[in-house]
Amino acid sequence: MTTDRITLPTALLTGSMLVMISAIAFSSKAIMAKLAYRYHVDVETLLALRMACSTPFFLLLAVWVYFSGGRRTFSLRDGIIIAILGVIGGYLPMWLDFAGLRYVSAGLERIILFLYPTMVVILSAFWYRQHIGRREILALIISYGGVIMVVGHDVMTTTTDSGQMALGAMLVFASALLYAGYLVCCGRIIPRVGSAAFTAYSMLMASATSGLHFAATDHQASILNLPAAVYQIALLMAVIATVLPALLLNIGIQRIGSNRAALVSSIGPVSTIVLAYVFLDEPVTGLQMAGAALVISGVLLITTHKAPA
Repeated sequence: MTTDRITLPTALLTGSMLVMISAIAFSSKAIMAKLAYRYHVDVETLLALRMACSTPFFLLLAVWVYFSGGRRTFSLRDGIIIAILGVIGGYLPMWLDFAGLRYVSAGLERIILFLYPTMVVILSAFWYRQHIGRREILALIISYGGVIMVVGHDVMTTTTDSGQMALGAMLVFASALLYAGYLVCCGRIIPRVGSAAFTAYSMLMASATSGLHFAATDHQASILNLPAAVYQIALLMAVIATVLPALLLNIGIQRIGSNRAALVSSIGPVSTIVLAYVFLDEPVTGLQMAGAALVISGVLLITTHKAPA
């Protein structure tokens, strides 16, 4: 009895800390991208560097999956689906997100991306005829009302052209929408092939697509002749904002469950706003925080409704 009393709070504490660190680490991605853009690097080059630094980790995961005793075999059709999802759901949302970050603040980008659970609900309703109840409708109204508040905040406090800001917001929104569709499709194929295999193979396909996109586009500077800071940022982005958050989140979910993980992960938009204030000098106002609070509340209203604690 004494052991249970000690073990359970310890697991909750350590699991919550892991999920919190994961959310904050993932939030740093937008900050790093904005810092890299100060060196006039283009989107395709920055993504190619990020994915090149991430690829060794995905290769190791693929090797582990292949040689592990619990690996599963899957059909050619599943392989084709994984490849398609790696391009459309892995690389394309990434590109849209990074392209949008050229025009919007890091705080607004993170808040728009945080809407993806609400988009999953909407897409599931259309694709699989799932019912949207009053709770979900209320959550949608609250969340998108919060985004409108944050967009209004940025229009009033930044010198960015409103047309460019609208373009950036639409690009990030499209990124979140594609990622939501990716998650809906993943829910059907991951049980067949396994989460580790799907992650490894789909992200390797995303990395290959990034390389092909880079090779097919023109660039102002050679990828081998960039400022040292750009390479450092790309490496940090790969480790701190890509691989590390995924590992910590999975471990954290095993300890505290998806419901509590969703609650703890809601710190993401707020941590981005704080990090943007510290590293990018982006302003923080009451209107912005109120909008962020509405988005977080709406998302949690959906994500904690049916998930078990």
